[in-house]
Amino acid sequence: MELLYFAWVREAVGVGQEQVDPPEAVETVADLVGWLATRSPGHAAAFADPAKLRAAIDQRFVPLATPLNGAKEVALFPPVTGG
Repeated sequence: MELLYFAWVREAVGVGQEQVDPPEAVETVADLVGWLATRSPGHAAAFADPAKLRAAIDQRFVPLATPLNGAKEVALFPPVTGG
């Protein structure tokens, strides 16, 4: 699965994208965020407060409770505001 990170999430993790193969127990975006938080101090900082995150699976905005169901790409980013 390809992960894409944007804005301060990217800055905390230290990369804009990475390939991961999460364990079978990771079934939802929220599970993925929890698992990612264990990967490094940067990941832990980026994913410490999941309520501050938004997600997209295969370029569709989704709630964090959404099942991954074989997703090829997951993007994680802060809430988007207009201006």
